[in-house]
Amino acid sequence: MRKQLGKIKNSSLAKRYRRKLRIRKTVIGSPERPRIAVAKTNKNIFVQAIDDSAHKTLFSVQTFGKNAVAGAKGNKEGAKLLGAKIAENLKANKIETAVFDRAGHKYHGVLAALVEGIKENGISI
Repeated sequence: MRKQLGKIKNSSLAKRYRRKLRIRKTVIGSPERPRIAVAKTNKNIFVQAIDDSAHKTLFSVQTFGKNAVAGAKGNKEGAKLLGAKIAENLKANKIETAVFDRAGHKYHGVLAALVEGIKENGISI
């Protein structure tokens, strides 16, 4: 991941960005074990399975749009539904393990529910 040029004026965003860089140094996706990257807003959740060695997104799932999961919102219940859909797509691609990239966010609440939904459906993270 490329480091941002210039100074980030918002201190909480700067801290999150530093955490994100620290995480991305060690979390690397491969074809056998893709990186599950999460981007979230207050209303929506976006999840991608990424193969970093080929620089390719295997698939993506989100709470709205083309790849939306029916009934999923940006809350814990919606995150569990997204986790189940991700696990289903990983199993369809014959993948049993993955690594989780939380993008500098705290591992609690919606992100914890997402990972719990993935684990409940048979994927080890």
